[in-house]
Amino acid sequence: MKLYLFPLLFLVALVCTSLINIDQQDAVFDTRILASGLSDPWSIVVGPDRNLWVTESKGYRVLVVDPKNGKKIQVLNLNSERDFPSFQEMKKMGRPIPQGGLMGLALHPDFMKGRPFVYLSYVYKHINGNHFLLKLARYNYNFSLKQLESPEIICDSIPASNDHNGGRMIISPIEGKPYLFYSVGDQGAGQFSNGGRENKAQQLTSYEGKILRFALEQDSRRSWIPTDNPTVTYPSAVWSWGHRNAQGLAFALIDGKERLYSSEHGPYSDDEVNLISKGKNYGHPLVIGYPDGNYNGLAASVSNESKYPGKWHTTYPFIHSEKANADSIGSNYREPLVSLYPTSGQELSRLFNSIQADKDSEWNSYAPSGISVYQSDAIPGWNPSLLVTSLKQGKLLRLKINRDGTIDPKVRQYASSISRYRDVTVSPDGRKIYLITDSSAVTSGPTAENPKSINQRGCIIELTYHKR
Repeated sequence: MKLYLFPLLFLVALVCTSLINIDQQDAVFDTRILASGLSDPWSIVVGPDRNLWVTESKGYRVLVVDPKNGKKIQVLNLNSERDFPSFQEMKKMGRPIPQGGLMGLALHPDFMKGRPFVYLSYVYKHINGNHFLLKLARYNYNFSLKQLESPEIICDSIPASNDHNGGRMIISPIEGKPYLFYSVGDQGAGQFSNGGRENKAQQLTSYEGKILRFALEQDSRRSWIPTDNPTVTYPSAVWSWGHRNAQGLAFALIDGKERLYSSEHGPYSDDEVNLISKGKNYGHPLVIGYPDGNYNGLAASVSNESKYPGKWHTTYPFIHSEKANADSIGSNYREPLVSLYPTSGQELSRLFNSIQADKDSEWNSYAPSGISVYQSDAIPGWNPSLLVTSLKQGKLLRLKINRDGTIDPKVRQYASSISRYRDVTVSPDGRKIYLITDSSAVTSGPTAENPKSINQRGCIIELTYHKR
């Protein structure tokens, strides 16, 4: 299925644009490519050491980058930890390729104070077909050798796939104590080549379609799973569920209250920004975006029978009523703070028919990936805001955070290009914003190379605020 914009859909794009209330940018930036030649960078973090820490999803390397001159130091190479060939070799052999690879990265808050720990996630094992396994591990950083060493396995049984692996990691405090949070996608279950795979985002016995919580250290039981995690089945790392593909996690302290935000891909438009809370259900695949009824009479996706034999339609449950589904979930249900590009039921029906007929199809969405909270007074009027990267439209988005932690739906756009922005982080003084870009124009796992060219491939882009 080709994912490029057709002129016939221009009017639809204008209508959807008005629905999400886009504003023009209100700040000017000087832009430079700080570093290039990276192999599909996935995560970028400003460490306590003031350096930029980066994971290469396909290169399976962790790099430390000097923000002054872009000099890169390889501190870990994990290629030997894969039980499958390189991504290039797998592509040549026609074998399934995991979405992402080496993905999540987080540094201990006391990294410079005797706990030089770096937490990573990476796909390490191929099971069969589209099924893989992912590992979370903690490494010790040797400052003298500038190397990560002495890994400790936190969890090696997290499901992974060729689609919807989530892959975002963050350390955030809850009630004043820091924990490790990690997002796991629904594995693409119910769409494309995974159309016949059962979707488990609502099943608490599975890690698929969940946000997980782990401790930063093992406890007296030699366990990384906190005893006060909310799920009934213990021990379980599940913190929240009903997620589709959360590729962004960000923490903010707003008026003294801890807030954990996520960005999440919708199936066809209806991208989400959520406020993540303990033991809450975010609806997928029973409610898509707001419970506004646009998916009534449909499912979250369909498949094409000729392209994916034996995967006719989808294993996604039929949605009679989004509102009824939300009501059935009850008080644990949480709707998104913002749903981007909500699409009408009529347009969704047209799109689904086109997909089933294997016709060229397009829909409006941002495909949000990494997010970061901006809490500095360096850029007037921005404090506090949520910065959101866009894979599909090549934009950095800004959403203003209200005093109560909710999100103003007005979208402001910056750094427009034809790049795929994967993640974002902010310098300690708030004057610089760092973006990383994909090396290829490949979209979701099942799709081929996007025919629309991209630029600034595999780069770290530095935006420096320029006062008007």
